[in-house]
Amino acid sequence: MGKEFFKVFIEQNQAIINRICRAYSNSNEEFKDYTQEVALQLWKSHEKFQGNSQVSTWVYRVALNVCLSHVRKKKIETSPLLDHDVTQENESGDDQLATLYIALKRIKESDRAIILLYLEDKSYKEMAEILGLTVSNVGVKVNRIKNELKSIIHGRG
Repeated sequence: MGKEFFKVFIEQNQAIINRICRAYSNSNEEFKDYTQEVALQLWKSHEKFQGNSQVSTWVYRVALNVCLSHVRKKKIETSPLLDHDVTQENESGDDQLATLYIALKRIKESDRAIILLYLEDKSYKEMAEILGLTVSNVGVKVNRIKNELKSIIHGRG
């Protein structure tokens, strides 16, 4: 199961894991720790995956739980600026993406989870399934978070 697990659960979902871990980490070291912890938790629990949802949905859930758990354990106060390492590690070199990650650091952890799923083009139904919310609650929260991010990015928040 080693190679098969790695291909199905890690390799095919590495971008998801990276985006979630980057949004919750405050340094490059933390990012690496979080991605390793997500991989470990996926490995530990992959036999429990029943196939009732897509693998990516399950990976989202595990990654979000790992990151939120670490944030809560460390009682990290999110800062308005990302650590220099994380900003520089932006894969695409895109300034807009770096600005988005900076803005994400200024919103609540639970809101980050919602907007990350939205940015991944997940349907409200999929988001509700991953987060354990109602579809209508997801819609309301997405709109509120988008407005909050606009305010932050444009210097009003």
